[in-house]
Amino acid sequence: MAVSKNSPANSAINASMGAREWIMLIVLSVLWGGSFFLIGVAVAELSPLTIVTLRVALAAIVLWCIALMMGLVPPKRIRVWLAFLGMGLLNNVIPFVLIVWGQTHIASGLAAILNAATPMFTVIVAGLLLPDERFSLAKILGVLIGFAGVIVMIGIPDLSNGGSLSTLAQLAVLAAALSYAFAGVYGRRFKAMEVNSIVTAAGQVTASALVMLPIAFIFDSSFRLMFDGSFAMTEISLSVWLAIVGLAIFSTSAAYVLYFKLLESSGATNLLLVTLLIPVSAIILGALYLDESLETVHYLGMLLIALGLSAIDGRVWRRKV
Repeated sequence: MAVSKNSPANSAINASMGAREWIMLIVLSVLWGGSFFLIGVAVAELSPLTIVTLRVALAAIVLWCIALMMGLVPPKRIRVWLAFLGMGLLNNVIPFVLIVWGQTHIASGLAAILNAATPMFTVIVAGLLLPDERFSLAKILGVLIGFAGVIVMIGIPDLSNGGSLSTLAQLAVLAAALSYAFAGVYGRRFKAMEVNSIVTAAGQVTASALVMLPIAFIFDSSFRLMFDGSFAMTEISLSVWLAIVGLAIFSTSAAYVLYFKLLESSGATNLLLVTLLIPVSAIILGALYLDESLETVHYLGMLLIALGLSAIDGRVWRRKV
């Protein structure tokens, strides 16, 4: 949806991000970068529908607890809740299901590189729909350079030996990236509605949970078994439950608080740069905590990503011109 040039959502968007926004973006990339690893742990024992449903349901509880402790209450306007539903579909239900299903057939690293296509989709969607985020050569060039860095760092996936399920899984993650792009644009309306960012985060995951609960109950037999007493929670390993909790609290609840604050201040295109940083954070975390070593291509990839981010931000490049 195009935002009016005179709308509140338009007036406070900064084309260039400040130090505070960059720090928030990096923290968000770590929270979401870890989600690919956590999903990889969870899919070993739980179905995609169960993982997504538990993730958004637990996140809704956590976020409303935070909102209520801050004295914030759920909005009463139906228009706002309909907007939550739209955001929940675009930002949670569709991409979460597609990515989790995709990771049952492809590696988490490949899912991360495909997800990094999100800024490219966002530049196109935002350029078409938002008057304050029109196309520019710097944005297009920056996204292309950044995505090239992701490819250099992780490598180009070999599709020659993959079966049809592998191809469909990769297309599913790309479709999730497109859904995220639309979500970044759609989410701009909440500032115009004067909805607090924490309430927005809580509302959209609540709408997502309300959508996912009946879907999982109808189409996922393992999810139904959790409610009729024939499913023992102890059948699921502690590591998987910890992964679900981590997805809900860190990769969803905390991440969305940052997400909507950045969306308010920096706009859809700048915000979706986080998908270029996700593979970087994954490699750094692996080196620090899993004794994984960084190779030359990783440093080269990070350099290209930094160059791409600087082109989209624009400040350094304008000084040089």
